[in-house]
Amino acid sequence: MNVVDLDRETIKQGLDAGSILLIDVREPHEFAAGHIPGSVTHPLSTFDTRALSALISEDGRRPVFSCAAGVRSVHALAAAQSAGLSVEEHYVGGFKDWYSAGETVES
Repeated sequence: MNVVDLDRETIKQGLDAGSILLIDVREPHEFAAGHIPGSVTHPLSTFDTRALSALISEDGRRPVFSCAAGVRSVHALAAAQSAGLSVEEHYVGGFKDWYSAGETVES
């Protein structure tokens, strides 16, 4: 399995440039309580690789997984790669890193 860890600055730059599709794999209630602006929800508990493939194809940006702290996003990478999707990057610090750094949060 290929895993590329991205830090907060890389995520911020990618979101600002419009080059990253940040896919939040936390549960719907977690996403609703607060998420990184510009991220989209695709919960790991209902992970659908066909829907994910369509999302990535239609969007065209570089897909990057995110979760609370970087654990579920690695599980999402494993599931995506097992399904043949070429997704290798995740936000290693996740939402907890983003929030604790005082970055803007949407709810």
